[in-house]
Amino acid sequence: MSMTIPDDILQASQMTEDELKVEIAIMLYQQQKISSGKVRAWTGLTVIEFQHELARHGLHINYDLDDLQADIKT
Repeated sequence: MSMTIPDDILQASQMTEDELKVEIAIMLYQQQKISSGKVRAWTGLTVIEFQHELARHGLHINYDLDDLQADIKT
């Protein structure tokens, strides 16, 4: 699915299309609707860039005990 963002919305937001995409992705991540991997794949952010975006928004990486155990197994 593709989504078109009207030019007047971009102008009103005073953001570029890429900046708005990151904002939407961070919002979905914050609501635990998509994973950090999905955010990075969609936006093209590196792990470090993603962490900087989270910090800029006052957020942290969603990482719980299940994630740790999965990482240990890997």
